[in-house]
Amino acid sequence: MVSAADRVKSSARTSVWLDRRTPSRTRKPDQAAGLDRDRITATSVRLLDAEGLAKFSMRRLAAELDVTAMSLYWYVDTKDDLLELALDSAYSEFTPPREDAHWHDRLRGLATEYRELLVRHVWVSTLAGHFLNIGPHAMLMSYAVQDVIRATGLPLRHQTGAFSAVFQFVYGFGTIEGHFAQRSAAAGLSQEEYYQQAMGTIRAQPQLRQIVETSQDLMDARGGDTVEEMRERDFTFALDLLIAGIEAMRDR
Repeated sequence: MVSAADRVKSSARTSVWLDRRTPSRTRKPDQAAGLDRDRITATSVRLLDAEGLAKFSMRRLAAELDVTAMSLYWYVDTKDDLLELALDSAYSEFTPPREDAHWHDRLRGLATEYRELLVRHVWVSTLAGHFLNIGPHAMLMSYAVQDVIRATGLPLRHQTGAFSAVFQFVYGFGTIEGHFAQRSAAAGLSQEEYYQQAMGTIRAQPQLRQIVETSQDLMDARGGDTVEEMRERDFTFALDLLIAGIEAMRDR
């Protein structure tokens, strides 16, 4: 195993996927039978979904697996390694679109899947901004996105800009949506109940009520009877704007 001190000294490495060591698969006498990286990773994902990133620890994971914390280090060198494995495992849920579909539909499908992934696994947005995202499933997702952007017909020099416009938007949208859903659930409320409670609190404050009242026409025109419906309309229209913008820039 690589010591924690060595990992700090080699901070540029920062990826379990760049580790070329061939780990031993010989089980020590004190190791639990059936324990392997896949099982450890799957349990990590489940704990991260249930308890969040802040509460995740090797000790907590070991307790969930009913093993000693030290036995986990036979499969990973650090907690960061394990978080990176969990992140790529989440990307494995991503399904590439059909290659024969129009790029509009492929782009919408990819954007929607990414949004749903960020909402389903709230911790993914934090880890995606921390690690290199070069695991096998992350790379497959990246290739799928690149293929769609190439299909837009944009000049090569503008394709990374289009990539950023769409998927940085989805990253932000999905991150905020995921945290809102998580906060609502933690309060024991539906998203609609949480939203109405928050708006009631704001309207009760004189200095804030005026801001809400001046934007009421925007909220009314937005449409939708629930928070989820309003959010869906916004996401769909924003994607339409981005697709129209890509087409306009392509045709200039």
